[in-house]
Amino acid sequence: MILEEWAHITKTIGADIKVLDMPLLDTRIEGKNLVGKFISDIVLQVLSFVAENERNNIKERQMEGIRIAKKKGVKFGRPKVNTPPNTNDILDKYINHKITNIEAATIIGVSRGTFFRLVREYKKWKTSQFKYWLVSHKFLYLFFWFFIKLQ
Repeated sequence: MILEEWAHITKTIGADIKVLDMPLLDTRIEGKNLVGKFISDIVLQVLSFVAENERNNIKERQMEGIRIAKKKGVKFGRPKVNTPPNTNDILDKYINHKITNIEAATIIGVSRGTFFRLVREYKKWKTSQFKYWLVSHKFLYLFFWFFIKLQ
């Protein structure tokens, strides 16, 4: 990526680059001759290679540390919010427009953002429960229909 940007700036745009702490990468006056450009390109290639290797090593060490931590049982991310036992009742009241979102969030003891996440998860859970109920009752309906037809 650095090499592509460098080529775009120096070749496409035609601008010169002076790296203050790396005089070998100066593409101004000294870089106009062929040897200067060649040296700049080599130094840039070497630095890019070193930077990419270092980034890969950092990622590798990070993944190893995460793997070790997971084996030890470390939990990542924000801790789950503890909600009161009547949370589902409060969510039902909100969904049925009996209380406002601010009232419901205050009763549960969470922020409005967390409350809306809880509502979304609760609706998803209720939908999955309804689908399960529907499938199980449809099976019973078909079973009894078939049983009645046999008689």
